[in-house]
Amino acid sequence: MHPTFVDALVARREAPQGVVRAAAVLFVAALTAAAAQVSVPLPFTAVPLTFQPMAVLLGGLALGPRLGLASQVAYLTAGIAGLPVFAASATLAPGALRLIGPTGGYLLSYPIAAFLVGCLAERGFDRRYLTSVLAMLMGLLVVYGCGVAWLAYFTRPIAGGAPIGLQAALAAGVYPFVAADVVKLLAAAGILPGLWTLLGRASR
Repeated sequence: MHPTFVDALVARREAPQGVVRAAAVLFVAALTAAAAQVSVPLPFTAVPLTFQPMAVLLGGLALGPRLGLASQVAYLTAGIAGLPVFAASATLAPGALRLIGPTGGYLLSYPIAAFLVGCLAERGFDRRYLTSVLAMLMGLLVVYGCGVAWLAYFTRPIAGGAPIGLQAALAAGVYPFVAADVVKLLAAAGILPGLWTLLGRASR
């Protein structure tokens, strides 16, 4: 197993390891909340365009599986408690109700995606650009898979009516976002390899 980026930082700090790790978890949770505020509502779907997936995936790469998962559990807990950490929306329910709304599958996927990407980081996927792209792409597929499954089988446009089905879920929850998310992923995937390069230079 390779040390994650936060492991390498902990090894260089005189502060207690637990304090550094807890601060890193809270930082990524706050980063996810901040990314949610960059939200673009789209007229043809209840799912807004946000930067949250990139924050989740970068957090998983930097923190590793357990801390990455913990950061997203902390984020969701803050939202359930009523803090304004979810994407602002005039149509989506606030607080805990957001988790059973149309975007619930995406939100609930975040701890899983962060854990998966963190596992790949422990295998060195965060050290090079192409492997970072691959790790983040796998995490993004988890986000899409959970989000679309929720939309398809648990979202009912009319109370008591039938779920919208897979094709409508793909049209509402994947097709409008995939191009933008891939572009964001390709840009974000260079961050961790760049940080590793800077850390290596600083240790010389």
